[in-house]
Amino acid sequence: MIMPNRVYDILKWVAQIILPALGTLYSALAGIWGFPYGEQIVGTIVAVDAFLGALLQISTSKYKKAVEPKE
Repeated sequence: MIMPNRVYDILKWVAQIILPALGTLYSALAGIWGFPYGEQIVGTIVAVDAFLGALLQISTSKYKKAVEPKE
């Protein structure tokens, strides 16, 4: 099953923009203000982002196989 374009676009935006920005923000604020668990929270965000990126790559591969003409 191929995910709908709108869902793909939203998840791609989250993976490329939101999660890296959120991780950077928390890392900076944890260092400045002493927020707790900075390393653990940022590590979790990075792990979720990597997983989401892998899922999106799988979806892209399936989509390309489905729409490319077969020879």
